Amino acid sequence: MSTSPSTSPGTSPGTSPSTSLRTEGLTKAFGGVTAVNGATVELLHGKINGLIGPNGSGKTTFFNLVTGMIRPDSGRTLYGDREITRYSPHRIAHAGLGRTFQLCRVFPRMTVLENMLVAVRRTRLRELLAGSHDRGEVERARHWLRRVGIDHLEHAEARNLSYGQQKLLELAAVFMGDPELVLLDEPAGGVNPALIERIVTLVRELNQEGRTFLVVEHNMDMVMGMCDHVIVFDRGAPIAAGPPAVVQNDPRVLEAYLGV
Repeated sequence: MSTSPSTSPGTSPGTSPSTSLRTEGLTKAFGGVTAVNGATVELLHGKINGLIGPNGSGKTTFFNLVTGMIRPDSGRTLYGDREITRYSPHRIAHAGLGRTFQLCRVFPRMTVLENMLVAVRRTRLRELLAGSHDRGEVERARHWLRRVGIDHLEHAEARNLSYGQQKLLELAAVFMGDPELVLLDEPAGGVNPALIERIVTLVRELNQEGRTFLVVEHNMDMVMGMCDHVIVFDRGAPIAAGPPAVVQNDPRVLEAYLGV
């Protein structure tokens, strides 16, 4: 949703205690391979949720199912009191879910600020290229660029940013949609430790401001140090869920990761 004129750029989204995401029996197969197999998952509202698992355990496919990028073979996804299983990605985003991708997606020949403005649904590409910018949207874009720490690069073309800076740009652009739930697909992948710490700090701050997160990540130190609740996938389905200290000592998790 868009920020109203009477709302400051940093105002928290209007979440309610009943807003949460859960899946019931979500299943998706590609040919003879079942990538997600009857996954029933419930996120903790208002918390930082982590999703971990060995390579090929179905984490990104689960993300794509939840965000409407692909359709499930069976099962359903519910967000608050709405079933969003068959929603388009655009409609899911409008409902309050935002996401980043494992390989960040930016418009390389657009400036950083233009990337932010084109992320706003009502900003048409034709208007953007014509130099027609809504002053309120520009202000909000600059707010989020400051939040992620790349406001000094607003006039740089995205292709000239480092990979880590592009990830920060993608993250900032997600918040132009004012999401209540944010899904991050490997935010630490390919970035340096200092940038990882910045991302962790930002996620914590935004969580304290009222946003719920689901983070897919292979960096176990990051997950265990940042997340309140961790869900573990193996062979397309959750095998454990709970606080980090409990999950990392769960025998099922040790078997999935280490074969012990």
